Amino acid sequence: MITLLPFEEADFDRFKSWIRSPEELLQFAGPYFSFPVTDEQLKKYIDDPRRRPYKIVSTETHNVIGHCELNFERSIPRLSRILIADNTERNKGYGKKTINAMLKLLFIDDIYDKADLNVFEWNSSAIKCYEGVGFEINESITTETPIGNGIWKGLNMQITKSDWLAKTQ
Repeated sequence: MITLLPFEEADFDRFKSWIRSPEELLQFAGPYFSFPVTDEQLKKYIDDPRRRPYKIVSTETHNVIGHCELNFERSIPRLSRILIADNTERNKGYGKKTINAMLKLLFIDDIYDKADLNVFEWNSSAIKCYEGVGFEINESITTETPIGNGIWKGLNMQITKSDWLAKTQ
């Protein structure tokens, strides 16, 4: 199991240690941060009232294993910056548990009926995780993000409260 706790200044060094390249940063955070991530960027991030960043804590080990964010910049809240950072904790279902915890915050503890997220087209393991929770690809929204000499295509995925509840029953 996991718990989501507020991301704070005391978490900055751990967060920065997880990101070792511009490609890793873009995969995890999109173009929001610039590499290398600085304390100043993170301070601005946690002070933004449109964002609710969390650290993901394993309830078994009590270790911080990742990061996620609920983003309220638009009328539909967005799940963002989702990362199970500890490689030894990947492929154990924590990603799916994190997504469900985030959706519980939006759909049960709050008033929202729909949420979305963006994922790069090549990230098949993340897409599979999101589909397992009930997200569906919204083919009408795509993005293109330059990285190095290439371009990464981004997909938008959406879920409704009723679809999520049906999947969790």
